[in-house]
Amino acid sequence: MSVDGWNTVLVLGGIRSGKSEFAESLVSDAPVVRYVATAPEGDPEDTEWATRLAAHRARRPGSWTTEETTEDPRRLADVLESAEPNELLLVDDLGGWVTVLLDPDHQPADDVATIAELAEAIRGCAARVVLVSPEVGLSLVPTTPLGRAFTDALGAANRAVADACDAVVLVVAGQPVWLKSPATATATEPSAPATVTASPTAAAAPVVASLADTEPTPEVQLPDVLTPTPPAAPTAEPGNPWAAPTMALPMVSTGLVIQPGMELPMPDEYAGPQAVDRLATLDVPGAGLGVLDRVVGFAAATQGTSTPAAWGSARVLLLHGDHAGGAAAGTVAGESARRAAQARAGKGALARLAAESGASLQVVDTPASAPIEDQQALAPEQVESALRYGWRLAEQAADAGVQLLVLAACGAGTEAAAAAVLAATAGAEPPAVLGRVITDSGEIDDAAWMIRCAAVRDALHRTRRSSRGAKDILAELGGGDVAVATGVLLGATARRVPVLLDGPVGLAAAMVSRDLAGQARHWCLLADHGGHPAVRLAADVLGLTPLLDLRMDLGEGANALVALPLLRSVLALSAALPVHPSLGGTDDTDPPADEPESTDPSYADPDLTEPDSTEPDFAEPVPAGPGPASTGVDEQPASGWRAG
Repeated sequence: MSVDGWNTVLVLGGIRSGKSEFAESLVSDAPVVRYVATAPEGDPEDTEWATRLAAHRARRPGSWTTEETTEDPRRLADVLESAEPNELLLVDDLGGWVTVLLDPDHQPADDVATIAELAEAIRGCAARVVLVSPEVGLSLVPTTPLGRAFTDALGAANRAVADACDAVVLVVAGQPVWLKSPATATATEPSAPATVTASPTAAAAPVVASLADTEPTPEVQLPDVLTPTPPAAPTAEPGNPWAAPTMALPMVSTGLVIQPGMELPMPDEYAGPQAVDRLATLDVPGAGLGVLDRVVGFAAATQGTSTPAAWGSARVLLLHGDHAGGAAAGTVAGESARRAAQARAGKGALARLAAESGASLQVVDTPASAPIEDQQALAPEQVESALRYGWRLAEQAADAGVQLLVLAACGAGTEAAAAAVLAATAGAEPPAVLGRVITDSGEIDDAAWMIRCAAVRDALHRTRRSSRGAKDILAELGGGDVAVATGVLLGATARRVPVLLDGPVGLAAAMVSRDLAGQARHWCLLADHGGHPAVRLAADVLGLTPLLDLRMDLGEGANALVALPLLRSVLALSAALPVHPSLGGTDDTDPPADEPESTDPSYADPDLTEPDSTEPDFAEPVPAGPGPASTGVDEQPASGWRAG
């Protein structure tokens, strides 16, 4: 669900206010929703009422399931009490429920007791629930006893349910007004500083908001990382969006304040479509670039131009952090640390792929995560520090002239942690998003897979009453690597640096980042789903279509690095090809204007004449030399990193 900080939401509104549409929008990103219908069918001859019900049914996606509680109003409480932690329920609406409750066919009925049972069921519900109800408290008092009984019962139900819910929103003329949220419900917590958004004209000048009165949060020291030698800073060009600070965000003495609802920049909404339209005018045979035209559109939108350039400088951020407990079942102790050390030394698959694609490699040690089945993966203050740390990594890359970030990860238990995050944010079933466990010998370890599933299941049960806010999910389930990855996505978005995703950690971070800054996913490109079920589901929820289907299993980030040279070639080709001659372009086969084609049959091109018999018919061998000097800022060996 795209809202933050609660498990239960009550959506109020008048007739035709848009309350149902707003409630449906809150759950639109969930793959499966249980729709609980409470309204009676009504008079068969009432065509207008039947039309309304049909319109409601037509809006529901095919993946939703529907069940009705019209026969017994008390059944609604039973449905809520029996809901599983990974389910998402939409109850529409309480007005219909009260109508059935007061129906003479259900009398005698204690409506006060039934409403109290409903409120108690909401408080104890393990699933996430959105309830819709009419707000009749602003209307005139009905003139009939039955009308007054209805408004009184509905008013009592709304008050009881609002008290039981974590959040309440009133929809007026299609505009939501939040009446209750965790921020307003918890009076002891200091209010978060408001996000300050820079004007478009000040995009190149960073501004720092001074918040001296804000109480600083304790900074948790993260381990030092090895960084590649930074290339020379690029020369600033007018209109070049790369590496340009774009936002003025809240700051305290310890650094940036990362909070829900941040207003970060969006890619250019016009440049992408213009670039794709331009491809249709180029002098290319056949149908053109096929699905890779999405790469051109993405690069154009993130660069703000209809003729995007190939990414010249790329950096791989390899996040290393282990998860303890059942999440790491089936992994060899110390294996992830060996892989990280291997990458630091410029060896191993990822380092060699980075060298081949001309990308620098930075190994980042993230905080270790505790067993999620028993306790929080990270303390809240560690989450804050990890988010800021990831943001700084993105800023460091932007300041060094990096034009594309590649997120990679190596750590024990990362797949199970990502599955837990998906279960909490998308309502996924853990077995459906946990990939098979493959041993070093290539065998399938079903026992380890079951232990991982049990760990995720127990973690979800432990946190069933916890808030589903972004930072709470990172603290309870995500852990250090997902938290740092989330900070990287947010920082890259603020600096307008696109990110190439590949693997469960990066996709889990993208899911969490939605509640902190929904703009982040628009700066992400998914190279390959890798056959991983968690990546497939997260990509579907985020609207990210994988470009390739390589099915390589060399670790997170490897598919992206294999795809990177192909993506660069596509961008270079689209920028270099001329417009087709039929659309006004020049024909490359035409001779230059200063060398007209001769019609004299005795004319011969000097380059095509027979060689002089007095000259040798072979070229003088050229002694081997060191070759041309490298000019690319990222053309460096994968080894040779120095401590940053």
